[in-house]
Amino acid sequence: MLNLILFGPPGSGKGTQAAKLIEKYNLLHISTGDLFRAEIGNGTALGLEAKSYMNKGALVPDSVTVNMLKSKMEQHPEIQGVIFDGFPRTIPQAQALDEMLTSKGTSVTILLSLVVDDEEIIERIIKRGITSGRSDDTDPVIIQNRINTYKSQTTPVAEYYAQFGKTKVVKGVGSIDEIFENLCSEIDAVLV
Repeated sequence: MLNLILFGPPGSGKGTQAAKLIEKYNLLHISTGDLFRAEIGNGTALGLEAKSYMNKGALVPDSVTVNMLKSKMEQHPEIQGVIFDGFPRTIPQAQALDEMLTSKGTSVTILLSLVVDDEEIIERIIKRGITSGRSDDTDPVIIQNRINTYKSQTTPVAEYYAQFGKTKVVKGVGSIDEIFENLCSEIDAVLV
């Protein structure tokens, strides 16, 4: 089973590349944001538990999030693997994810980190903001804050998986197809 974590700062092309990877490798896309919305919207026990924390302004405990991930995976026994989006963001979350996957007889296969320099990201997001009408995508200060938050949150997780030889850095600049080929090369190398 291919269990992939795709990292990249805002504007790095994660969404575009994730869609292509999902199709090529028959992966289940699990976005924690989408998962929270679905569980809460459907009124599931896990969704109600998450909502009770959110209503207090508290973070949803990692155990609740991991149980949602596990439930989602169990709903799709036919999948060839999972691409995790937005999780894990901290080392305790990574450890909780590892424990859950181990209980299912699998593990994180690879963490792919798309690397794009800050200037390129800011330029991309501003262009996106002009076409999308999102005001937060046109302010360089807000964009830089989002980049800094990404770096401070994800660097420790990438380093955590690097100690197991699972973190691979991929240049996120070039054509969509070139970047996709580079991502696939890293994935194919670990699938052998």
